[in-house]
Amino acid sequence: MAQIVLIPGLMNDAWVWRHQLGVLSRLGPVHIACNDGCDRLDGMAARILDATSGPLAVIGHSMGGRVALELALAAPERVTRLALVASGAHGVGAAEADGRRHLVDLARRDGMGAVADAWMPAMVGAAGRANAGLMQGLKAMLSRCAVDIFAAQQHALLHRQDRMGSLATLPCPTLFVAGDEDPTSSPAFNREMAALARHGQYVELDNAGHMLPIEQPSALAAQLRAFIAG
Repeated sequence: MAQIVLIPGLMNDAWVWRHQLGVLSRLGPVHIACNDGCDRLDGMAARILDATSGPLAVIGHSMGGRVALELALAAPERVTRLALVASGAHGVGAAEADGRRHLVDLARRDGMGAVADAWMPAMVGAAGRANAGLMQGLKAMLSRCAVDIFAAQQHALLHRQDRMGSLATLPCPTLFVAGDEDPTSSPAFNREMAALARHGQYVELDNAGHMLPIEQPSALAAQLRAFIAG
């Protein structure tokens, strides 16, 4: 039985996976990774490998998907299944660095609550933005992230490698999940990655943006369960 690894994204913690935990724990033991304290994606991946043993079914959301990909490339013999949720494999975009540095400057000046207010609207689909409880919970999670941890994670993303060419080398089944309203990890881009992967699969969830684990919790849980169960 493979251990299931859940890797949260930028600023995120275990709260983001709470809706999927029960369903996935029926399939095997679950390890929720912590990305705090690392400023490189491969360092985050190495820490997960050190903290676990045996075969792994690895699921990553957003930045966590990039960590999951680094893990699978570093130890392909240990990864039985790989799921990238609202994530990517491309390198740093031309306009991306300025945006990330602006958010770090905002965090240092005004705190993580200000970052949450600036970042959330574009990351959540229309239905999610209208859900006050969802938005309050999301802001509370982002506000739990210390400024220095946020800066280190942004550093990791700004120094990442382009892994598009590595997707074809993945030996395991690889699932790409996109929300139909996600501007940062679009359905078209996820379909492209799935086509490049040797055993790629693509799933699109309706009425959702980038925060799929909380915007479409039941639908995502069902897709992940079916994928991990094989």
